Amino acid sequence: MHQVLKEKLKAYILQNNPELFTKLQESLSVNTYLEDKVSKVMPTVLRLLDESKPGYVIEELAMAEITVELRPSRFNYLQQVLEEDFPKEYLAFKQAGVLTYETINLTESCKKVLDDFPFKEGAEKDRFLRYAVIARISEYLN
Repeated sequence: MHQVLKEKLKAYILQNNPELFTKLQESLSVNTYLEDKVSKVMPTVLRLLDESKPGYVIEELAMAEITVELRPSRFNYLQQVLEEDFPKEYLAFKQAGVLTYETINLTESCKKVLDDFPFKEGAEKDRFLRYAVIARISEYLN
């Protein structure tokens, strides 16, 4: 179960938080991060195993606990705003094969805006946050 959770967490980060994965790679601490996160949830996993919960339920609950601080995904939010409000640039990045790279750059460029609001569950619907992000993306692109 430990190894399965590490692989699922790695896949989750690659999909939803590639900027974090890049930073972890640069500091050569990917495995340490994954090991630490999964180790912290193992008491819950062991308790659920003792309760004879099915494996898929245990994995789902463990992943929800492990990824709580990684949600919502700034990367996915910024990529969505880019696609919806800057479709030409989005398409150009996608066709050039640099969409992920540019979205990672946007997460750093928009960090202050997302921190100031703050960016948390449900914040994706805040229109003032969206306006601030659009302004920051516009500055980034120009």
